[in-house]
Amino acid sequence: MPFVNQILQHRSLSIVGLEKNTGKTVCLNYILRRLNELGVPVGVTSIGVDGEQIDSVFATAKPEVTIYEGSRFITSEQHYIKRQAVSEIEHVDSRRTALGPLVTARVLIRGKVLLSGAATTASLRGQIERLQSIGCRLAIVDGALSRLSLASPTVTDCMVLATGAAVSANLKQLVAKTRFVHHLICLDEVAPALRDTLNPIAGGLWAIDDDGQPHDLGIASVFLIGNAGNDLLRFGHTLFASGAVSDRLLKALAPLANDITLVARDFTKLFLTPEAYNDFTHRGNRLLVLQRSRLVAVTLNPTSPQGFLLDSRNACDALSDALQTPVYDIMKITQ
Repeated sequence: MPFVNQILQHRSLSIVGLEKNTGKTVCLNYILRRLNELGVPVGVTSIGVDGEQIDSVFATAKPEVTIYEGSRFITSEQHYIKRQAVSEIEHVDSRRTALGPLVTARVLIRGKVLLSGAATTASLRGQIERLQSIGCRLAIVDGALSRLSLASPTVTDCMVLATGAAVSANLKQLVAKTRFVHHLICLDEVAPALRDTLNPIAGGLWAIDDDGQPHDLGIASVFLIGNAGNDLLRFGHTLFASGAVSDRLLKALAPLANDITLVARDFTKLFLTPEAYNDFTHRGNRLLVLQRSRLVAVTLNPTSPQGFLLDSRNACDALSDALQTPVYDIMKITQ
């Protein structure tokens, strides 16, 4: 059972894809089936809409989500009504979504469901806590499109990354794109003492002095850096960006010195191109995170929605070599 044992070392899991149609739902069904065979009580929800029969973009058939007896799931009222599983409602959230209030239910007889969950990561954390409080050993969050925010270590304990031909039908480009995201996921963490100091900071760009003390640089956004220049480094060459980190910030910092350490909250706050990142680091600068996401598996869907098929063995081998981690053809291991 590839990577299921690693998942069971954690209490919450996110399944995210680099693009739509990279096999997230197939992966979710595989994990749910294996955990059911092991008798592990699980709960599942989504940050978007999942389990639909027809892809809303490509109008192609999609796998539905199968939930097993004893499992819990959270979905919107409109999608709960459409379930094929027999279930009992345990809770109805007083807060409403565009598809009605969120319903928490326990499955009595297995069947297929549509999942639609919270729109924000804060609400998602509340759903995960609810599932855990009612006895779910593992809470699983299935992603929407290529949204990576649910993979933040502040939301879920670990993650599965799904890639495939939908990212690029060119194997070289697929490997390059996946390798870059994998590299950001695996960035080194700061020392625990510095993480504890910086974690409560809610906004802006900060400088860290030699004693590990933060200083507010008075810059709420990268768009306000202007001509600050070397003044940004007056307290030292370690900086903390509490919000999003974009190419614009790296390009502003890169010419200032060749020993800057920029700290981001986690990889989901990074909106970078390989070109900007490589220019920043090749000058001698480095990028760290307060907390690293725990990647338990990388999966591959070798088929694109347009019908292009990668050679599974070659693609898995190329990705494994580039990432230095096993890559599983999710379409094969589910057969």
